[in-house]
Amino acid sequence: MLRILGKGEKIREIPIHPDLRSALTDWIDDRADWPGADTPALFLNQRGARLTVKGAHDIITTIATTAGLEDDDITAHILRHTFATRLVRGRTDLVIVAELLGHARLETTRAYSRPTQQDAIDALKLLDTDH
Repeated sequence: MLRILGKGEKIREIPIHPDLRSALTDWIDDRADWPGADTPALFLNQRGARLTVKGAHDIITTIATTAGLEDDDITAHILRHTFATRLVRGRTDLVIVAELLGHARLETTRAYSRPTQQDAIDALKLLDTDH
C-alpha cells in the first residue's frame, strides 16, 4: 500500500500494482544514497528536496519526447485521466475508481464514464427475460 498525502492534507492509502512494487522497492533502495533521504517524501529531486509539480512535469515531458510524442500531448493530468478512463472502460466499479483517484464525491469520478451504445446493449443483456 502507498500512503498518499493529497489535497487538504488528506491521507489515503492505495494498493500498489504488482509490477510497480519491484520498481518502487528498487527506487527506495537507491533513494537511501540520495541527499535528503531522511525526508518522508517518496520522490526527490537531484538536490534531495521533495520532487515538485514542475519537476514531475519536466520528467513526464522528457519521457514523452523520448517516446516521440508531442510535449503538450502528455501531462500528469492526461496520465491521471487515462488511468481513470481505462479503469472505467474495464468495468471497474466507479466507487473503486473514486477511491483510487481520491475523489470525495462519486459525481466527480462519473465524468470519466461516458457510456457507449455497446455499454447500454451489454447492460440490457444482464436482465432476465421470460421466453
